[in-house]
Amino acid sequence: MALVREGRPGRVQVTDDGVVRAAGGVVVRGARGALEVVIVHRPKYDDWTLPKGKTEPGESDEECALREVREETGLSCELLGELESTSYRDALGRPKIARYWLMRPVGGKLSAQHEVDRALWVPLAEAEGRLTHGRDVGVLRSVPAETYLPPA
Repeated sequence: MALVREGRPGRVQVTDDGVVRAAGGVVVRGARGALEVVIVHRPKYDDWTLPKGKTEPGESDEECALREVREETGLSCELLGELESTSYRDALGRPKIARYWLMRPVGGKLSAQHEVDRALWVPLAEAEGRLTHGRDVGVLRSVPAETYLPPA
């Protein structure tokens, strides 16, 4: 990927080759066989998706992922590992790459925030059927099978 050029404050970062950068998370909780993930509903697009958003100037992808999850879900999280990325064309026809991290909450309370009107914990096995976009299903399927979070 080419170097990133920064836009005006509050604008998204676009690489020199015109790619929009985004990042998000698969937030998980629970024990083996009963893992749950967070999905969010965006009324603007009327879709169910994973929390994510565009990077801001000067922000790393990791920082963006944590910020977007916090802004959309109310949860403060820690990164556990990188998952599959997605690439597609955004609503303006620009190429977009979204990177995702496996995360677990370390603070906050799940609630719809920012551009989201619903945020839910759903069983991992059920989440695939609730997501609107196939690319999100691919990200979910990249969660390691051995993912285990002992009860707090």
